[in-house]
Amino acid sequence: MKIHVNLKSISKRKASVKPVTIEIKGRPATLREFILAVVETGVDDYNQRAENTDLLSCLTKEEISEKAQAGKVGFGINYGESKASLTAAQENAIQCFEDGVYRIFQDDEPLEALDAPVSITEEDVFTFVRLTMLAGRMW
Repeated sequence: MKIHVNLKSISKRKASVKPVTIEIKGRPATLREFILAVVETGVDDYNQRAENTDLLSCLTKEEISEKAQAGKVGFGINYGESKASLTAAQENAIQCFEDGVYRIFQDDEPLEALDAPVSITEEDVFTFVRLTMLAGRMW
């Protein structure tokens, strides 16, 4: 199943959100299943990049400029030899959602209960928002 996700650029100067289409396995019935499917896709992509053994990689001028604005110019290659653990990543994603580290919106509606049923279609747009705590004094 293909889903649309709003992805924020990591660039500090260019705060843009662009839609990205990703492929997940199956049709999740609950928010928990949806998170697990999205994490599985992310781990698979990460591990495939780790296995990429292209000898010659090059960047266009546009890619270099875009990456320079983000603060890091690189080839997007995982130089470490270890692969990501699917079970550890899925457990971490569920725990982070339960702890309020991020929120998920489906077409501007918040999804709050992990085991509540959700109706997902290919036209829906999902937004993952990472929440950050403000530091300061308590008076």
